[in-house]
Amino acid sequence: MDKQYLMRNIPAKREDRKLVSYAEYVERGGYEMLKKALLMQPADIVSTIKDAELRGRGGAGFPCGMKWSFLPEADGKPRYLCINCDEAEPGTFKDRLLVDFDPHSVIEGIAIACYACKLDAAFFFIRGEWAEQAKVMQDAINEAYANGIFGKQGLMNGASDFAVECTLHRGAGAYICGEETALLEAVEGKRGWPRIKPPFPAVSGLFGRPTIINNVETLAAVPLILEHGVEWWQSFGCESSIGGAASYGMKLMGVSGHVNNPDVFEVPLGITLRDLVDNYAGGMKDGRAFKGAIAGGVSMGILGPDQFDAEMDFDIGRKYDVMGLGTACPTVFDEKTDMIAVARNIARFFKNESCGQCTPCREGADWIYKLLVRIESGEGHLKDLDQLLEVAGSMGIMPGTTICGLSDGNNWAVRTIVNKYRSEFEARCKPSLVPVTANP
Repeated sequence: MDKQYLMRNIPAKREDRKLVSYAEYVERGGYEMLKKALLMQPADIVSTIKDAELRGRGGAGFPCGMKWSFLPEADGKPRYLCINCDEAEPGTFKDRLLVDFDPHSVIEGIAIACYACKLDAAFFFIRGEWAEQAKVMQDAINEAYANGIFGKQGLMNGASDFAVECTLHRGAGAYICGEETALLEAVEGKRGWPRIKPPFPAVSGLFGRPTIINNVETLAAVPLILEHGVEWWQSFGCESSIGGAASYGMKLMGVSGHVNNPDVFEVPLGITLRDLVDNYAGGMKDGRAFKGAIAGGVSMGILGPDQFDAEMDFDIGRKYDVMGLGTACPTVFDEKTDMIAVARNIARFFKNESCGQCTPCREGADWIYKLLVRIESGEGHLKDLDQLLEVAGSMGIMPGTTICGLSDGNNWAVRTIVNKYRSEFEARCKPSLVPVTANP
């Protein structure tokens, strides 16, 4: 496998990348798969995506076709698609690449998804801090309207009588809006608070109507699957090695941290972290030894020093004691990294980004941060480590104490760092105080 992107218009070399306009996209074969889709039955498109086993590229890895099939039958009232381009997960910057250079590949996927699922309107939710990217995406949407992709006349200048509207919605800078129901609240103009589920968005989502929420990279893969077929898609990636669902297809992986060539690379799922670092990201910076890596956004937890050969696929959580593959954008740490400082910095982020709706997350995040500050400063005791793990383990969806997974991300990050580098934490702590008892 060479290092050239399969994404139609993004060269592997940074110096060769430039924004692709509508005209250039069409010249290179763009929107041909939308034309093909309009000649198919919507249910057949859903079946193709389901057969390809395309898994969501936003973090959870949920099967895209299965999600589409959860929609109830159309009843003549509005149904929606929300595109999650919040990408506020620290260390993640792969969706931004598509917006920066190839927005029409995403728009084509949006149009196909709307037709396949009978969705009347799409809301492109983009991270609030991305002022330049919002302009690029809005310009691309305007081009799509000007050329009849969207609009009242119907898809592809009336090639279908099914009409789709597309609206860009800028976030307000809250990490929590990457959670799908908080995103829905934000699009509705409310505070970005996650909703209790059920009902799930496919049944009652945006404005109480059936809604599909997909990640940017997921939608950009849809035209490729229609163009090349299910077998082609499944020729990349890997089967599960532990009896779970397969990890098929190519994946954008953004590598950052202590590497010589931080960038986004399109590689097959199942590539080892070592291969990704050594053969794509130029190896460890200054020749230093690998100490660990956040596998795919800080909320997924950390791969330890003996897990450099971890396979970057959807089995990674169960095999290497992290929460999951997440966004598959590893942040790499070298041997000189202070892992206590890493844990404290992550805890500070989650403390600040908690929406405050759930007490275990709101209060627990604050306590985790305080305990880590105490330990980092050398004022902590060994008992603080046990208290830190106790607090972390009692907050999140998995213990059933919160509405969304933000606190799970917090506790997985902290717990995996403490457990995999415990000796480093213990060396910074004072011995635990022993209670004084009276002489008998």
